[in-house]
Amino acid sequence: MLDGLIGFATSIATFSTPQIIFYALASTLLGVIIGALPGLTATMGVALMTTMTLKLQPGEALLILICTYVGAIYGGSRSAILLNIPGTPASAASCLDGHALAKQGLAGRAMGIATSGSVLGTWIGMFFLALFTPVLGEMALKFGAYEFFWLAVFGVVISGNLTGTDPLKGWIAGFIGLFIACIGQEGMYAYDRFTFGIHDLSGGIALIPALVGVFGFAEVLSVMKDKPAKFVVNAFDSVIPKIGDVLQYWRTVIRSGLIGTFVGIVPGVGEDVAAWSSYAAARRASKEKEKFGKGSVEGLMAAETGDNACVPGSVIPVLTLAVPGSAPAAVLLAAMMIHGVRPGPLIMVENPQFVYDVVAMMLMASIGILFYGLTLTRLLVKVLTVPRPMIMPVIFVLCAVGSYAIASRPFDIIVMLAFGIIGLILRGLNYPMAPLVLGIVLGDLLDKSLRRGLTLSDGDLTPFFTRPISFVIFLLVAVTVLMSVPPARRAFGAATGLLLRPFRRRVL
Repeated sequence: MLDGLIGFATSIATFSTPQIIFYALASTLLGVIIGALPGLTATMGVALMTTMTLKLQPGEALLILICTYVGAIYGGSRSAILLNIPGTPASAASCLDGHALAKQGLAGRAMGIATSGSVLGTWIGMFFLALFTPVLGEMALKFGAYEFFWLAVFGVVISGNLTGTDPLKGWIAGFIGLFIACIGQEGMYAYDRFTFGIHDLSGGIALIPALVGVFGFAEVLSVMKDKPAKFVVNAFDSVIPKIGDVLQYWRTVIRSGLIGTFVGIVPGVGEDVAAWSSYAAARRASKEKEKFGKGSVEGLMAAETGDNACVPGSVIPVLTLAVPGSAPAAVLLAAMMIHGVRPGPLIMVENPQFVYDVVAMMLMASIGILFYGLTLTRLLVKVLTVPRPMIMPVIFVLCAVGSYAIASRPFDIIVMLAFGIIGLILRGLNYPMAPLVLGIVLGDLLDKSLRRGLTLSDGDLTPFFTRPISFVIFLLVAVTVLMSVPPARRAFGAATGLLLRPFRRRVL
C-alpha cells in the first residue's frame, strides 16, 4: 500500500507542470465535445487523437488519449439530457431520466447530477485500478508462450461480445483482423505472406491507418450517406449540483461505482452495459421505483456513475493482460503499443510506475470534467447546434494527415481509404469495428506465441492444454463460445436451476 501511494504521488508530481495540465484540460474538453455530438463516439475520438499524438512523448500522448476517453464518456450525457439522443452508446441509460428532468425544467439540475456522478464514478474506478492492477500483474508473470497464445485467442473470442447482439459477427470481424495482421513479412524468418507481389504490403498493414479508416473515415462516409438531423436545445436552469442529491444517494453512488468497475474488468462488455446494469440495480433497490423513467435523480445518478466507473475498470485488463474491456479500450491498447508501452503480464516488471501514471491521468481527467461541467456547460451546449456535415471535412483531413504522418508513405493513405470503405460496408451489415482492430493488434502475439510454443514442444500440442494456466484460459474460451450460443445458454440455465432447487426449498 505504501509503495502504491509513493508511486501515485510520484506520478502526480511528474504531471504537475503547466504544459501537462494544459494537455489534460484541452484533451478532456475535446473529449467532452466529441461525446456531446451524437454519432461521434469515444472510440473514434481516441482513434483520431492517436494520430495527432505520434510525435509527443509516450506519457504526454497517453495522457491526452485517456483524458479524451474519459471526457467523451462524460460528454455523451449532455445530448442525452437535452436532446434525448445519447452522444455515445454509454449514455443511452441517461436518456430515460435525464431528458425527463429536462422536460420538467430541471435540465441544469440533471446535468449537475450527471457531472457529480461521473466524477465520483471515475474516482471509484481509479481506486480499484490502483488496487487490482499490481495484484493481477504479479499473477500474470507466470505466463509463457502457451498462455500468451490462449490469451490472444481469448481476446478475439471475447470481442464477439463487443457487438452486443450477434457474437458471431464479432468473431468474424476479429478473425478478419487476425488475417490482416498476417499480411507482410512474418516476425521470425521475414517471409512474405499474402503480399501478392505488392512491395508496399511487405511491411504489413500499419495499425494507425487501419484504425483511423474504420473509425474515422467510415464515420465521414456514414454522415455523407445519411440525411443530417437538426437539433434544438431548450433553455435550462443552474448546473451547480446540489450536495443533497449526492448525500441522499450515496449508497447508489457506491453500488453503481462497484458495478461499473467490475463490468469494465470483464473483457468485451463496455460502458453501455455498465450503465444499464447500474440503472437496473438502483431501480431494484430504490424506495422510489415509480419515479424511474419519469425523472428520477437516483436513476440518472446510477447510470452516470456506472458508465464512468467502467472506464478505469476497462483499463485494468488492458494493463495486466493486454485484453481490452471495451471498444475504446481496444483502441487505447493499440495506442499504448504504438507509443512503446507494452501492456500485459510484464507491465509490473518493465514499467511498474506506468500503472500509477494511468491513475494520475484518470484523476486529471476527472478534475477536467468537473471543471467543465460546472463552468462551461452553457457554452459547450452550443456545440450541439453545429451540423455534423460541417465537422466531417475537418475529420477527413485529420484522418488523411494522421495516416500519412506515421511513415510519410502515400500507401498509408490508400490503406486508410480502403479500411474506411470496408468499415462502412461492415457497419451496414451490423459488424462491430472494435474486434477488427483488436484482431490486428493481437495477431502478431498469437502468431509468434503459437510458433514459439510449438518450437519449444517439438511440435507437440499437449502443453497448450496441460499447463494449468493454459488449461484455465482454454476453458474460459470454451465457456465464452458455448455461452454465446442460445441453446447452450438455455441448457446451462436449466441445469443451474435444477441444482439450486433443493437449496431454494430449504430457504423457503
